[in-house]
Amino acid sequence: MANPISKDVLNAVNRKTGKHISPKDIQKVARTVGPSTVKSEQQLRALIKQVAKMAGVPVSESTIKELVAAIKKSGMNPGSLETMIKSMIGKK
Repeated sequence: MANPISKDVLNAVNRKTGKHISPKDIQKVARTVGPSTVKSEQQLRALIKQVAKMAGVPVSESTIKELVAAIKKSGMNPGSLETMIKSMIGKK
């Protein structure tokens, strides 16, 4: 991963979920993210569900749709998993 996940994001996720998610867990997921991930709705959905499961945060179908639309619209840099996680922890 080019940019390591910040401790602030990790602490926010851990605080929000009540679980401990290690930087290693986040990096493992981040390694699966590439330029094609941002362009593929199916891959984005799988990634959102994977992160939600890891964090123990339930994510509704409507939230998944909103996140996919927002990510595709923003043209989010695939290396910016931190931004994606920040947007997920604010939603349920």
